Amino acid sequence: MKHPFIGTGAALVTPFREDYTVNYELFDRLIDFQLQNETDAVVVCGTTGEGATLTIKERMALFQRAADRINGRVPLICGTGSNSTSFCLETAKQAETNGADYHLIVTPYYNKTSQQGLLRHYFTLADALQKPVIVYNVPSRTGMNIRPETYEALSKHDNIVAVKEADPDIGKLTESIARCGDRLTFYSGNDDLSAAACAVGCKGTISVLSNVFPRFAHDLNTLAVNGHTAKAAAMQQQAVALNKALFCDVNPMPVKYAMEVLGYPVGGCRLPLVSLSDSAKRIVEEALNRFSAPCTVHSA
Repeated sequence: MKHPFIGTGAALVTPFREDYTVNYELFDRLIDFQLQNETDAVVVCGTTGEGATLTIKERMALFQRAADRINGRVPLICGTGSNSTSFCLETAKQAETNGADYHLIVTPYYNKTSQQGLLRHYFTLADALQKPVIVYNVPSRTGMNIRPETYEALSKHDNIVAVKEADPDIGKLTESIARCGDRLTFYSGNDDLSAAACAVGCKGTISVLSNVFPRFAHDLNTLAVNGHTAKAAAMQQQAVALNKALFCDVNPMPVKYAMEVLGYPVGGCRLPLVSLSDSAKRIVEEALNRFSAPCTVHSA
């Protein structure tokens, strides 16, 4: 089976100016930063990219801009999910005309659904779309979870090709991968579990950490996917404090502050997200100060 990518997909932040309009010029720089550091895919307008508070016009502009900047060098994964199947389909079809290589489609939130409803939601979308679908399961934000048997059913659709699994239950992840075999590619949605997730069969991570240290995230996942378990585990342990800091408040508030500290003026988050408290800022600053990120990919 052809995997969408192997290694790290950067869940890119969306940079804003002081008036909270999109800073498209800085967005270009962020993509360049990822590509210069061997990131294996770029994810635009996902959770970390604040897709939920971007207008359709803004999202399409970001998709097109990313497609033009990437120019086919790595896959472009576009966050096109919604809690309305019909609205999701409309958005995803527009994204396909604006350069999407894959759709990242989150489970329906707020109204939620049953496992049978999940199947109908994803099958309806996959039937109608030209580009492949990556299922996104993030129960901490949506209030619902995909069961292993549901993944098994989803894996039988030719246009559903991968999963971003942000449920931290490694046992469930292992069962899901075992049920699906090579019909679905699984990616970790949790940077603090990258090494463990790859050890049980994931092909990498869709990563928040990659925004600030893309080469480190790429190296860790590359080592893990290629079976260099001890080296990957050592890097995972090295990043414990930083990964905790990047989730000391609601994502992407901490990572956007970390990028500001590192010299990328990406701005704050749109409401209802707000700026970090002073105590949270100190947590991020201390973690950045303590972190060192050697490049080890060539030893893989």
